[in-house]
Amino acid sequence: MNRVCIIGASGKLGRYMVQQALDQGYEVVGVCREKSVAKLDEFRDRITIIPGATNDREVIQRAVSGCNGVLVVLVPWGVRQYSSGTAQAVLDFSEPDARLIFSCGWHISRDGKDVYSWKLQAIVKIFGGLARLFRLVDLDDQVEACRRIFASETRWTVVRGSDLEEGESQGLPVWSRHVGDPVLESNLTRRIDFALFMVKALEDDALIQQAPAIVGCQTPSARERNQLKSAL
Repeated sequence: MNRVCIIGASGKLGRYMVQQALDQGYEVVGVCREKSVAKLDEFRDRITIIPGATNDREVIQRAVSGCNGVLVVLVPWGVRQYSSGTAQAVLDFSEPDARLIFSCGWHISRDGKDVYSWKLQAIVKIFGGLARLFRLVDLDDQVEACRRIFASETRWTVVRGSDLEEGESQGLPVWSRHVGDPVLESNLTRRIDFALFMVKALEDDALIQQAPAIVGCQTPSARERNQLKSAL
């Protein structure tokens, strides 16, 4: 695998993914809104930039052509099916054997077996409702986007992120199939490490058609799990 497309490349997570992909020797195609192209200036001479809305099917078709992998930031902007439009275009136009890696939050559940804290449920319900009321964000559309991905027979992975923070890399995050696993209790990951996990997933066949929920490898809950494993 040597050519990857990063959709949503100009955002904080996207820029970290661009850097991680370049560091690992990938040729990178980045997609971002035209008004955000300047955010990629530091990479301008090292990547191909395709400006346009990430739910524009023609833009996505052009961007993913010839790419062995596609990294997608599923952003639920507005109330015009932005996430589901982006996901559907990626599913429709990516190369048949391409690895497709999508990002979202813990609130997405693949099989209904995730166990959420009352706090997380309240945040999603209250924030999601207010954001949709003001036509800013539609979390339901992100859920729909992931439903389509889960139903796909492509080589997808949906990486579900915890709360994020800035800071130097702590290493590859740990993951679980379900929220509620004690290893995830710390609910915190460095954004740079979220990007690292996304890029590493391109080559990890164990993650094909999985929805790993991740947490920082140096958080208390992750370190406690490692200590328990060492003691056994």
